[in-house]
Amino acid sequence: MLNFHKEHKNLVLTAGGVFIALSTLIAIIPAFQMQETEPIPDEKPLTANEREGLEIYVSENCMACHTQQVRNIEMDNMWGNRPSIPSDYYYSKKRLDIWRQSPSILGSERTGPDLTNIGKRQPSEDWHLLHLYNPRAVVSASVMPSYPWLFEEVDSSSVGKDDKVVAVPRGFLKNPNKKIVASNDALRLVDYLKYLKQTELPGDNVDDFIPALKKIQADRVAGGNQEGGFDGGKLFSQVCAACHQETGKGVVGAFPSLVGSAIVNDENSEKLIRIVIQGYDARTDYGVMPGFGDQLNDAEIAAILTHERSSWGNDAPPVTADDVAKIRQYVEMELNK
Repeated sequence: MLNFHKEHKNLVLTAGGVFIALSTLIAIIPAFQMQETEPIPDEKPLTANEREGLEIYVSENCMACHTQQVRNIEMDNMWGNRPSIPSDYYYSKKRLDIWRQSPSILGSERTGPDLTNIGKRQPSEDWHLLHLYNPRAVVSASVMPSYPWLFEEVDSSSVGKDDKVVAVPRGFLKNPNKKIVASNDALRLVDYLKYLKQTELPGDNVDDFIPALKKIQADRVAGGNQEGGFDGGKLFSQVCAACHQETGKGVVGAFPSLVGSAIVNDENSEKLIRIVIQGYDARTDYGVMPGFGDQLNDAEIAAILTHERSSWGNDAPPVTADDVAKIRQYVEMELNK
């Protein structure tokens, strides 16, 4: 029987042995196991700009309020299509250089939303820049701090041809006669945020979310009598409301209003469908709208547009999935010419 009170040598040796055993079990073995992690087949490595954006993300301590981990519980389904796995972090966890280990981006507190899939949820560069300049400009109840040091206030005559001017509503400008230009750091940070898209796993290798209650989970938002069984209002809230707002009124000077819009209320829905599929950059006074043709199927687009054309006082005929399919086919033919 060891007597640690009198045999101090045995005490030191035992404590050292326990320390080494625990270190091996908790740190060394998992570290070697992590070296065997491979990237998901279709996962893309970060470009130089995106890697620079990751470093800015870390330097601004975004991990303090945002996570990048989709847990396997149902409430996290809104942040990604599946629970996160180690391979999701293959490229972001590479060493910054020989001296510096990659930072932890998992986060531990969701004061703000999870960013695992933010590149798909919000692909608009203009939205991200405005959100960084003043979050309240796009989300009135946001508690996120502003990052004005990532932008420069300049005279109109000083704006260069390669400068990125941020469309900021007049009510959020300190000096309405000035233009807000995004710095290189702001642009690189947005490049990184747009990179954050959850890669789909090959085959059926997808873990299910653990349901919060015993209920049947639908793969999509069910909506009874809506087009294709989708609830256009809920889809609008998930996909479109960040820019156009729940009221459809948009953000003055940044994102156009859908209320009373001639395009939305046009009896011929072709232009409206094209805008959703391809995106829109014809109005210099507003931000660029990215296309959603690769994210939404025909029935989902039809449900959203039918909701827009029948809400907020708008009155136009509904859009069907067949209408969207025809326009999508025309668009693909034009692109393949």
